[in-house]
Amino acid sequence: MPQSQSIQDEDHALAWLGQFAQRAGPRYLQIAGFIEQALANGVLRPGDRLPAQRRLATLLQVDLTTVTRAYDVARQRHLLEGRGARGTYVAAAKAELGQLLDLSMIIPPAPAGLDFNELLRQGLAQVLLHTDSSMLMNYHLGGGSAADRAAGALWLAPLFGALEHDSISVCSGAQSALAALIMALSPSGASILAEPLAYPGLLNAAQALGRKVQPVATDAAGMCPDALEQACRQHGATLLYLNPTLQNPTTHTMPAARRLELLRVCARHGVMIIEDDPYSLLADDAPPPLAASAPAQVAHIATLSKCLAPGLRTAFVLLHSAELRARFMTALRALVLMATPLTSALTTQWIHDGSAQRLLQGVRQEAGQRQRLASQLLAGRTGHGAAGAHGCGIHIWLELPAYWSAQELAQVAQAEGLAVSPASAFSTGPRAPEAIRIALGSIAEETRLRAALRKLSDLLARCPGQSSSVVV
Repeated sequence: MPQSQSIQDEDHALAWLGQFAQRAGPRYLQIAGFIEQALANGVLRPGDRLPAQRRLATLLQVDLTTVTRAYDVARQRHLLEGRGARGTYVAAAKAELGQLLDLSMIIPPAPAGLDFNELLRQGLAQVLLHTDSSMLMNYHLGGGSAADRAAGALWLAPLFGALEHDSISVCSGAQSALAALIMALSPSGASILAEPLAYPGLLNAAQALGRKVQPVATDAAGMCPDALEQACRQHGATLLYLNPTLQNPTTHTMPAARRLELLRVCARHGVMIIEDDPYSLLADDAPPPLAASAPAQVAHIATLSKCLAPGLRTAFVLLHSAELRARFMTALRALVLMATPLTSALTTQWIHDGSAQRLLQGVRQEAGQRQRLASQLLAGRTGHGAAGAHGCGIHIWLELPAYWSAQELAQVAQAEGLAVSPASAFSTGPRAPEAIRIALGSIAEETRLRAALRKLSDLLARCPGQSSSVVV
């Protein structure tokens, strides 16, 4: 081969490389990210040959082991394949038989460049260094240790400022906390007031505990104060459920003025509020929580599962009343005796050493990129000509074209290997709108997320009954 042709081939082979960035994670993960990004942009295509590992290490001035680890990660992501002595090539897209492209489960997306293995190793090493391991394997009183509650206060400080540690309880996830609050704050058979579309976990807990969720009408600002007033009188309810920031499923954020109006209505009728608030730390300029304005009226739940990682199974419940905290803890112990000490200790370590805050910022950045991708690929595909993306948060809400029903779209998407959540899964009333919720974090790889959103866009453009299959 002529030397000029060899140089051109090498230039093409290296066109996918980006620039290493500080604080963007280990270099081997950055190299794997360059490959993934180049595939998404079409700079690399299936069948392209990558440089030999030793040659790439020399060009990048990194250790050979760094390139080896990068290629291994890319193979795990199904981006590369080895062909023995012939070298390493970009892999052809593989059909993932029996595996859905899942846009139905809300999960915080892992930040680009994050090495979870290293983060876990460092965090657990510090936990074991400062904690008696036998204590991590023993029973603990519910509500968390003093250190765990102090970590909860630190985590909630951006929303509330300084908090008394004793007002915070540590729970094994928001769902058990929600169920325990329902038990503690309402009698069996009671009504719980909520918006017409609400978190499915509320509906499941209420049904299992013998409560009835009653829908209260909303407008552009959120739940209507007049409708809440009427519902309080009609149902004699003592409990209201709200998810006021980046609401699940609609992504709506209730303005501060409306929050204060609802607090006044609840105060007149003696109604307690469960403020389920998993997303405020992902939001841009979220209004103050209801619990900050009326601490005696509101039980505030803040879970780390929706802003850091589901596997942490940690939520903080803020309750200022000692009497209500005692009732809540009695109910919680009936459901879950205690939060898992090991994960609580790891969460506490990450909050105190800053790892949790750095992870949060990475999730926020990744979520923003995914929101922009969804807005680009789904633009013009909904009933109102917009993708429903908010620029922050980890899910979007799509109102469908008139020719699609949510249930039918979800069924057709499932048959074509795509999972979405129809509005009926969130409905507290007799009729759900024709809309779907799209979760942006459940597909880890950007190339697969892009493929899923393109598939959904193509599906939205088709009328029901149209087939994209070839008939033979």
